Amino acid sequence: MTHQTDLSFRHIIDVEEVRQLLLDIHVEVRGGFGMMDRPFNAVERFGERLSTYAARPGWKTVIAYHGDEPVGYTFATPLGPDTRWWEGTEPSLPDHCTKETGSRTLALNEILVRAPWRGTGSARRLHDELLAGRREERVTLLVNPETADGRLQAVYESWGYRQIATQQPFPDSPVFAAMLRPLHLV
Repeated sequence: MTHQTDLSFRHIIDVEEVRQLLLDIHVEVRGGFGMMDRPFNAVERFGERLSTYAARPGWKTVIAYHGDEPVGYTFATPLGPDTRWWEGTEPSLPDHCTKETGSRTLALNEILVRAPWRGTGSARRLHDELLAGRREERVTLLVNPETADGRLQAVYESWGYRQIATQQPFPDSPVFAAMLRPLHLV
């Protein structure tokens, strides 16, 4: 196990610089949990989603390293005025909650940490590094409430997120818990 203070971070806005690394970590982590046989997690499907997210204005990834070894990554993009992020939520959310401007809400699309660094605080450090200096009012994410028997959702709750709805954004995706929190907690 690696101590959490041994991390450095790279901030990247051009997905092509790190596409293969993100795909490799996706396969390693999701494969380690036996999830690669699900169509939603197939490397091709993930690559399509990655391309879509990275094409949006403001997309950014942060990759954590221990020395030269990649630990994990996170990436996010601000929700634009034409976002479909909130479509299909159950229950339907009121307009005042779903109206986006491109600078109101940051969508945390992905956060993955490789096995040797799990349980070291690395995921939280990646999360906080990504949010540091951001100007949006709030941050949202989707989490499968069944992952790790609900423990992953509980981690996000401990970071200040609260579930506001459920959502299935793709026909082949799980039904996710849609979570939200202020970007900067007081």
